[in-house]
Amino acid sequence: MSTQQSIRIGQSTANDPQTAVKEFYAAVHQPNMELVLFFCSSQYDLDAIAKEINELFPNIKVIGCTTAGEIGPCGYIEHSLSGVSFSSDGFTAVAGHLNDIKNINYDKGQAFANNLLQHLEARAPSTNSENSFAFLLVDGLSLREEQITHMLQDALGEIALVGGSAGDDLHFKQTWIFADGVFHTDSVALVLVNTIYPFKLFKSQHFVCGNEKLVVTQADPERRIVNEINGYPAVEEYARIVNTQVDKLDPKQFSATPLVIRINGVDYVRSIQKANPDGSLKFYCAIDNGLVFMAAHGIDLIKNIEQTFEDIKSSIGTPQLVLACDCILRNLEMQREGLKQDVEKIFQNHHVVGFSTYGEQFKGIHINQTITGLAIGELRTDSDA
Repeated sequence: MSTQQSIRIGQSTANDPQTAVKEFYAAVHQPNMELVLFFCSSQYDLDAIAKEINELFPNIKVIGCTTAGEIGPCGYIEHSLSGVSFSSDGFTAVAGHLNDIKNINYDKGQAFANNLLQHLEARAPSTNSENSFAFLLVDGLSLREEQITHMLQDALGEIALVGGSAGDDLHFKQTWIFADGVFHTDSVALVLVNTIYPFKLFKSQHFVCGNEKLVVTQADPERRIVNEINGYPAVEEYARIVNTQVDKLDPKQFSATPLVIRINGVDYVRSIQKANPDGSLKFYCAIDNGLVFMAAHGIDLIKNIEQTFEDIKSSIGTPQLVLACDCILRNLEMQREGLKQDVEKIFQNHHVVGFSTYGEQFKGIHINQTITGLAIGELRTDSDA
């Protein structure tokens, strides 16, 4: 066993796009770069970012996206560029992307993931769920994250997928995925990685469920709108369950008391975006008729994050990298409650790199108000990847 590291992280807060990429390159450049991931503000001139990335990282797989905030060595901030490089000394990676995901079908998604997996297996014949993982970046305004996540995870089988939905600094107009040297919209990028380092996928949310069931009795799944819950107007029934008045419902209330679904004993958050004038509720995640919710309430966010990192350490030791996809709703809560600096320190102490998302993916499921990610340990076995 050895602790020779093959990962370098960096972040630039420069306003000028060329300077930002140059500073990022200076931080993450290393011999034999196998893969580079980056996360940047949508406020940058993206054409300039792409041009500089292509000049400084020629013939290297570079995947990235726009965000609602970036996480890296400089902190958890806005208008920056953060990311990480992986050396071929410890990692073998393949990557690809699909455009026009609004019209993607199951067969096309399966073929895309299967093709990438075959490429990885050709380069790393020992590929299995113990030494390989998948990282996903998807258009955060596509309304297709559920279908994409499910079909890709289904194709990958036991190799687990984690990822996040791209953002655009809360403008909710257009999000961008960088792949093959270009920023794309209506797109998804998938990275498959084989490694000689230990790793752990994680999902954490600071909510616990109540016991009362809320059944969706009328919905418009395509638009993520719930019209009725338990046979009553959705807004009225939700307000009753969380013990407030309809006219008091606002983003803060929705953030404090999201709804949760339970799948195989595991809770997944389904966040409400807004109450509509017609008495319906608009969600950030997929909903459907017959879906059973439970109302949830928050617990200590800081303690929850600290416990997440303790679990990581006990599983793989001190991480050399934590790749994190943290929901924008959590980011806004941290700011509102004055917790941002405390979270920043925890993230910096654990080598966290990532971004504030419009949604999170964990294995085959798309969720909200959650932090998902992947921690990579320091100890390595010097066998072939």
